[in-house]
Amino acid sequence: MGKLTLDKEMIRQLAALLDETGLTEIEIEDNDVRVRVARGGTVVQAAAPAAAASATASAAAAPAGDGVHGHPGLVASPMVGTIYTSAEPGAPPFVRVGDKVTVGQTLLIVEAMKTMNPVIASKAGTVTRILISNEQPVEYGEPLLIIE
Repeated sequence: MGKLTLDKEMIRQLAALLDETGLTEIEIEDNDVRVRVARGGTVVQAAAPAAAASATASAAAAPAGDGVHGHPGLVASPMVGTIYTSAEPGAPPFVRVGDKVTVGQTLLIVEAMKTMNPVIASKAGTVTRILISNEQPVEYGEPLLIIE
């Protein structure tokens, strides 16, 4: 196994992008190197085999978001992780179809690297579609729900 060299400027740019966008995590992959930068200073590098698992997860989830990618009320996953629709097992979901939501309201939680990251409503409206299910793995940008 060869020595791994870090591109510190790229990591700085990714960290700045986290601040700009309000995301809690960014992950990129190039050949056999994957870099994940998460709020709190965590940087993880790993070999590429994880890409095969994520390709399988996104292929399985593709039908759920069919035809919604351009919708103005689309709420997409801000990171790779596992979706939770409620604060704890057995608790009522944060939102249901037909619920009215306000800006800043928690809609879902994405668990990534043992950290619970709330998915917050960026606009007010009514939840018209929920495109995922509880404990479903999701990819970055995957459609989660629609607010109209």
